[in-house]
Amino acid sequence: MAYQVEFGTIITDTNAFGTFFKTLATVFKNDAKVIFDTNNEYHDMDQTLALNLNQVAINAIRAAGATFQCIFVEGNSYSGAWTWNAANDNLKALTDPQNKIIYQMHQYVDSDGSGTSPNCVSSTIGVERLKSATEWLRANGKIGIIGEFAGAANNQCKAAITGLLQHLKADSDVWTGALWWGGDPWWGSYIFGFEPPSRIGYTYYDSTLLQFRPL
Repeated sequence: MAYQVEFGTIITDTNAFGTFFKTLATVFKNDAKVIFDTNNEYHDMDQTLALNLNQVAINAIRAAGATFQCIFVEGNSYSGAWTWNAANDNLKALTDPQNKIIYQMHQYVDSDGSGTSPNCVSSTIGVERLKSATEWLRANGKIGIIGEFAGAANNQCKAAITGLLQHLKADSDVWTGALWWGGDPWWGSYIFGFEPPSRIGYTYYDSTLLQFRPL
């Protein structure tokens, strides 16, 4: 359910959404390798609805007996870290009896933050776009993850991505990691493609990312 849309229509039936997640979680409730994600990139929808859909998904997952897995929750405005405080402040009210909510945010370094351009705003834009989200996580006692990030194969973007990762490492009390977008052999010549051994994202950024891998 990308963007919280089913067949072109925003999902508003919280009961049905909860039923879906309870059915799904029942299948994976004993699988320690599973992380649940309530949705991919809510956008342009009522913010209270975004809160309620996230919460009903959490409730349904736990009601299914999936009690030890983490749950990623995402926010409105495509879950952007740079817009998180303005768009998604009410998501601090989400609760989980297992206390395993992780706030998944996305962040790109091009002008509109969409991750569609090879041109990065500046060498420091990665850090700049994370700072307010970091402050929000710490102020509210939450943990976050950058669920999507990437930059094109040029020096300015590499500096921006390196700065972003350095920020996450320095603030690891509130950030648990980051996931590059995207890796798949079907992506062809995609500007961020990370499929080894030869896609451009892999050949240009692998050595940089390895510097920040967990020990």
